[in-house]
Parts: sequence; structure tokens; C-alpha cells
Amino acid sequence: MTLLELLDLMKKRIKLVIGLPIVCALLIGVYSFMFMPDTYTATTSMYVLTNQEQSAGNLSTDLSASQMVANDVTTLLKSNRVRKATADDLGLKSLKDFEIEVTSATTSRVIELSVTGTEPELVAKVANSIAENVAAISQDVMKVEAVNIIDAALAPVAPSGPSRPLYVAVAFMGGLFMAVAIIVVADMLNTKVRTADEAEEILGIPVIGRIPVVKGGR
Repeated sequence: MTLLELLDLMKKRIKLVIGLPIVCALLIGVYSFMFMPDTYTATTSMYVLTNQEQSAGNLSTDLSASQMVANDVTTLLKSNRVRKATADDLGLKSLKDFEIEVTSATTSRVIELSVTGTEPELVAKVANSIAENVAAISQDVMKVEAVNIIDAALAPVAPSGPSRPLYVAVAFMGGLFMAVAIIVVADMLNTKVRTADEAEEILGIPVIGRIPVVKGGR
């Protein structure tokens, strides 16, 4: 099937091509606005100071080793021990309802921790509690003397998600793709002879005459 043939089929079924994407977009739009709760993200940042740097009093000493320690602290932030300690401190069963993201650049000892949930006050408490627990646990496990909190997490005033317009746009494009797929499949399953060229190809003989279709005639 050529592109021109596909466009011709789409023109013949223009209602399906327009209607299905609109219906899909409306359904996802209603669901996202009515049933998907707003989510909020709180962020805190930490700076890892190694034991060697504290004793020497020189922040540029053994930078690569410090970055390795920062990577270890990043891994520790994702550990079950830190999450369990945080849940216990806040009286929660677990942190499974929160999305926790940790980012750390390879050339920096600054670690950023982001916590996303449905309650703005609670996500800030979770982020700050994780930072406090990782500072204590890192000292116990890795003998890191200081995981300093640069900026404590504040309760967000505006939701960070969900991205409802994006969902609606994706649903619209998905509906359009479904409409095209339905048209193509229906055309492939249609075994009717629709043109003189198809008749000649199937029968192997030329068409020598045609009977016109007269609508409304007798």
C-alpha cells in the first residue's frame, strides 16, 4: 500500500480518523483530572566531607577518594536500612508510596535527594529524615564524619505532576495510530474486487466494458 492509497482510505473514513483520537484524548483527560492525584516533590542537598579532609583541614586533599565516598553515600541513600529508619522515625509502615530519586555528579561531592508523594508536608519530612539518617548511618558504616545538609527540604507549594497535558497528547496520538491501524487491517481483510485493474489482475483478461452505478434510478 502506497502513501497515496493510505491517504485515500483515511479520507474515506475521516470520521474514524478524527473521532477515535478525540475519544481517547477525552477519556485520558477525564481520568487524569478526576482520578489522578497531584504529586509534590521536595528536594534536599548534601555535601560529603571525608575524614581525611577534616583532619588535614584541606578541602582539595584526595578529591578522587572523596568522590568515591560520595558515590558510596549515594548508594546508602537507596538502602533499605536508611528507608526503614526513616519510616520508623515518621511512624510510617514503609516508604513504598514515595518516589525517591538520588543524583550525584561524578565531579562533585554534592548529592541531591528528591522525594515525590501526594502530601507536600510529608514529602519534605521524608526528604529531611532520609538526609539525617544517612548522615548517622554513614558514620557508623563507613566512618564518614560529615554528611552536611546544604539545603533542607521545604514543603512544595505547587504540584510537580502528573503532566496531564502530556498524557492527553499521547492518548490523542495513540488514538490516531489505532485509527490508521484499523483502516489498514480492514482494507487487507476486504477481499472485494473494487477496481477494473483488480479484476484484470485476478482474471487475467482485459475489461472491455463497464456498467455505471446510477443512484436513485430504476
